Amino acid sequence: MKDSNFLKENNARFMWHPMTSPEDSAAQPPKIVTQADGVCITDIDGHRVVDAVGGLWNVNLGYSCQPVKDAIAKQLDTLPYYSTFRGTTNDAAIELSYELSEFFAPDGLTRAFFTSGGSDSVETSLRLARQYHKLRGEPGRTKFLSLKKGYHGTHMGGASVNGNANFRNAYEPLLPGCFHIPAPYTYRNPFNETDPERLAQLCVQALEDEIAFQGANTIAAMIMEPILGAGGVIPPHPSFAPAVREICDRNGILLITDEVITAYGRTGAWSGARLWGIQPDMMATAKAITNGFFPFGAVMLGERMIEAFEKNPDARISHGYTYSGHPVGAAAAIACLAETKRLNVKDNAAARGTQLFEGCKSLMEKYDIIGDVRGGYGLMTAMEMVSDRATKKVIDPVTASKIQETAYQNGAIVRVSGPNLILSPSLVLTEDDANTILAALDAGFAAV
Repeated sequence: MKDSNFLKENNARFMWHPMTSPEDSAAQPPKIVTQADGVCITDIDGHRVVDAVGGLWNVNLGYSCQPVKDAIAKQLDTLPYYSTFRGTTNDAAIELSYELSEFFAPDGLTRAFFTSGGSDSVETSLRLARQYHKLRGEPGRTKFLSLKKGYHGTHMGGASVNGNANFRNAYEPLLPGCFHIPAPYTYRNPFNETDPERLAQLCVQALEDEIAFQGANTIAAMIMEPILGAGGVIPPHPSFAPAVREICDRNGILLITDEVITAYGRTGAWSGARLWGIQPDMMATAKAITNGFFPFGAVMLGERMIEAFEKNPDARISHGYTYSGHPVGAAAAIACLAETKRLNVKDNAAARGTQLFEGCKSLMEKYDIIGDVRGGYGLMTAMEMVSDRATKKVIDPVTASKIQETAYQNGAIVRVSGPNLILSPSLVLTEDDANTILAALDAGFAAV
């Protein structure tokens, strides 16, 4: 490994970073993380902090999860790779499909299609939705519905159903036939409605109206996050998801839950669908499936998909990835799922999530720069920062960066995305770890 001076000098010279500009990487060099253990990371200068980002929503079991590391090492020694394309498969992928079918059975999902990550899982879901309708004799069902503020990855399909212009404008024109419904976002919405239940009803009415306008017979699927994550942690009223499920059923539209973030316990339930008491037709998962230790994902499939595709000679899936069902990733996922269940991390996610949510609300009482606090469902919390509470004018980037840097110097790395400061730490977070995060945030807000 090169020494620290070499790494600092070349930090932004040859690598373009995701979700920023090359100029920004040079002007504001990113933290060079060189070590991690438990729920903490250590940078190149030896500064150790609690990771309140959880890697990127994915290191649910922390960085010291030895069973997953051991499974990866063992699999590398036995079968480091083989394809699952037609004609071959591998033992780890078969075993994982069985384990996932049992884990997601309460969601009505008992089949798996393996991918390389979250964006792949979304793309797969969109493609299979179109194919489903073609197999059933409705080839005109090609359109997709989604929520504004929703995030569905970075592929062309995912970007097209994304509900945030930041991930769309530079890459347009995108996939035609994608339409967006207002999100149940009480702090900012076109209805100026602050009551969560009433807002949910208005968004549902907007969904009904859009379906009537487009024609139900032209729509393939609705895709949505059970709790919007990257858009700023936006939990809907509990009535929202069941209403969307009923509307989709009534109109012959498939429902895809994007659970790249919410699956495997983050919400305080094993899935976001289970949290709201619904059963989707497909569920896109990734991230925590291997604790972030290996790029891997799985689309879980329900009865409608099974009926259309199985025992059907016309249902050839002409889609897949070189790394679909990668044996090392599958072995990591088997170990990760076992450890996730053994530790019952959903319960700790609920307890520590409540602690962080209540702590952030206390900070809001102390600092006017915090306009809104959202969360309350597991370890997903966001604070929306404003320069003026009365007008809800968003915070300027310089001030937001100062809050983030001060928090880092005081013991926690947090994520700032636009006006939102987002917390998504590991699900094995302790009470003391959560207090460290809150103290670091207190210092950050006090500094501006």
